[in-house]
Amino acid sequence: MLFVGDDWAEGHHDIEIMDAGGKKLCGTRLPEGVEGVQQLHALIADHADCGPEQVSVAIETDRGPWVTALVAAGYRVFAANPRQAARFRERFAMSGAKSDAADEHTLADMVRTDSYQLRQVAGDSELSEAIKLLARTHQTLIWDRQRKVARLRAQLRGFFPAALAAFGEDLVAGEVLDLLKQAPDPDAAAKLSRSEILAALKRVGRKRLVDERAERIHAGLSSDDLEGWKLITSAIGTGSSSSATTCSARTSIC
Repeated sequence: MLFVGDDWAEGHHDIEIMDAGGKKLCGTRLPEGVEGVQQLHALIADHADCGPEQVSVAIETDRGPWVTALVAAGYRVFAANPRQAARFRERFAMSGAKSDAADEHTLADMVRTDSYQLRQVAGDSELSEAIKLLARTHQTLIWDRQRKVARLRAQLRGFFPAALAAFGEDLVAGEVLDLLKQAPDPDAAAKLSRSEILAALKRVGRKRLVDERAERIHAGLSSDDLEGWKLITSAIGTGSSSSATTCSARTSIC
């Protein structure tokens, strides 16, 4: 199970994800809106080995599009009264002083240990059910994409680390998937020209700093790297190309 503390403010949400033992798994600030919800789904997917019904979220509100989206996605969302949170906080700080930096941690720990004292938010109207269907589909696609990207990253790390250095962390970027399909192994990637890389960037709609990015990718893919056995490298490259194709299909939806 996972426990999420969501300290919301106008325009952003401070998030902490905690495991069943109370260990902090990650913490970050997310923007309000669809982009923030998408990022939250991705964060949970990176740490979840369970269904959405095993994810509990505590937040100091019971309404709004953000809460509706979380409930619709299948998470167990609990509305924490600010006074409840303040009393819970007193367990750890005798002064009970509010600290924005710790509020998301307090909420995550609160829903982990005291969810029975909190009111679970329900969404059962016709509109909520419609949103639920869309939100769960959205969440499922993001989780599926994150798992496939993780497998792709593991494969590249094993036989083609230059690709990770060239592309960075964003393996779902359109040009990355395009170039991996064209050149799925180190030998093929080293033969890619700057013009081919630049064309891939333009195909996916990159408009800013395209020449600099093309140069950086070309330098990374052309760099010397330890090579494995050719046949094994070629076989893994074919599998990576298939993974990239799947991620590409998901990206346009997610």
